[in-house]
Amino acid sequence: MESIALHILGCGSALPTVEHWPTSQALVVRGKVFLIDCGEGCQLMLRKQRISFSRIVALFVSHLHGDHLFGLPGLLGTLALLGRTGTLKIYGPQGIAEFVDFIQSHFMSYTDAYPIEVYEHSTTESQTVFEDPSLKVSTLPLVHRIPTAGYLFEEKCAALHLDKAATDFYKIPLADYPEILLGAPYALPDGRVIPNSHLTRKGRTPRKYAFCTDTKYNPQLSSLVKGVDLLYHESTYLEVDRERAESHFHSTAAEAAKIAQEAGAKRLLLGHYSSRYSDTSLFLKEAQAIFPNTLASYEGMTLEL
Repeated sequence: MESIALHILGCGSALPTVEHWPTSQALVVRGKVFLIDCGEGCQLMLRKQRISFSRIVALFVSHLHGDHLFGLPGLLGTLALLGRTGTLKIYGPQGIAEFVDFIQSHFMSYTDAYPIEVYEHSTTESQTVFEDPSLKVSTLPLVHRIPTAGYLFEEKCAALHLDKAATDFYKIPLADYPEILLGAPYALPDGRVIPNSHLTRKGRTPRKYAFCTDTKYNPQLSSLVKGVDLLYHESTYLEVDRERAESHFHSTAAEAAKIAQEAGAKRLLLGHYSSRYSDTSLFLKEAQAIFPNTLASYEGMTLEL
């Protein structure tokens, strides 16, 4: 099975600490790198985790708060200095195009330009924003102080695979393979009909990763991330500070665990810790009391899906 790996580049919140960088992640799918948010320190952590800048395909920005995109000017400039020629695709809410245009016009005019395509999307409804042969990415509406969206990354897998020994046995021509892979039976010249189940085997279940940062507790989110292999859900505060969490449009570790439980997620990953706490084990303890299969993110962490 081909690798899908999530790399945590930063998992802190807005105020800087000596323990954490602001939010940024890299999802590596079959060698292609998809960046998720771009807080300060993103480039340094990419280097430390030996993730190739040249393999970055696209960047998905959740919202326009500085701790989620102030690393973008430096990253775009570095890609130019490295001689990038391929198109970089950037997705985000309304306003991201203006921000990228400002970076290009003020900080990149002296570099060799490479194509940047910026796509703005809704933050109030789920929609597919990216699709290639290996991956589909959809938005997840979140509830924050400004328009914010999470992202659902879904691996694309073939529903059926040919049983080559069976197709060779029945001497089935290559031209008939596409219909068989769509689920059709096969009629032999002598009139016998071979069931599709005798000619194919089922493909594996596609892996799914959901990124949900900067949002207050929203029970409706659980239906959009049903059954994901890994759910990253912000846990800025602990339950003792739930009122603060609600007034700042953030979630507690316990609320993140409730979403994971309601969604039937396989694993929950916490992050976006407030600088008021120095011990992340408190988040883990609170969440695991509700959803045992919980992990606490940290810079340099890598998780295989």
